[in-house]
Amino acid sequence: MRPKILLTLWLLSDIALFIGVYALAYFLRVGFIFSTDFPFSQYITIVAIVSPLWIIVLATTRTFHMTRNQISMRNLAYISYAALVGLALFSLTYFFKYTTFFSRLLLIYAFILTTFATYIWHIVFQNIQRRVLSAGSPAFPTLIVGATRESRKLVESLIKKRNPLCPVAILDGRGAPDKEIAGVPVLGKLNKLEEVLEQKKITHLIQCSDLEQSLNLLSACRQRKITYLLLPSVLGIVERDEHTESLEGLPVTMVSANKRWWKWFF
Repeated sequence: MRPKILLTLWLLSDIALFIGVYALAYFLRVGFIFSTDFPFSQYITIVAIVSPLWIIVLATTRTFHMTRNQISMRNLAYISYAALVGLALFSLTYFFKYTTFFSRLLLIYAFILTTFATYIWHIVFQNIQRRVLSAGSPAFPTLIVGATRESRKLVESLIKKRNPLCPVAILDGRGAPDKEIAGVPVLGKLNKLEEVLEQKKITHLIQCSDLEQSLNLLSACRQRKITYLLLPSVLGIVERDEHTESLEGLPVTMVSANKRWWKWFF
């Protein structure tokens, strides 16, 4: 219930933000008055009509995914793209309705304000969202499979950053000597998988080792409608240069030979 409420509030707040920054752009351009040459009522009506379309464009970039880290250049680029499309939609709609427009400078104000106001608000909302989702019983109790160096880093990072995927238990195929890792209990080997999934009400499972158990883990997740995630280090990919692509409609994991800062965008 909490994720659905938060997502609804997030979408509504973004719509209000979009309308608000366009209103601010109007007053920055004409002064803090209501211009008779460029009626505010006509202007803000078009903005309100376009705002749901802008939200749809923003959603296509997966910006509203709750595990997305909002503090990144990639996320800023996606928001900039959505702001530019939103500006184009507004301009076309206004011109289609009234055939004339007041100021190109206003459009520049609107684009800059939309981009940075949305980016800042998403960072703020991320902090609020993570606190709410991790308070009390976690909204997404997560099982970690494998007590490895990579899994230890992952658990520590998830807890430190209050990620919505909250580790509540760890299982290790070979039997780890640790009783807990970063405060998360190690409950034994994989023979306890079904018991842990049931008792802890697991919603996500992250496999960090035991590649030979992948089919069993994936089967258990499918039966219980649990989201399954695989750490690349299980496949021997440890350089963090992998990404997911589509090959003739089929998802593949790609490790590029040539590393360029701009490759992720294209």
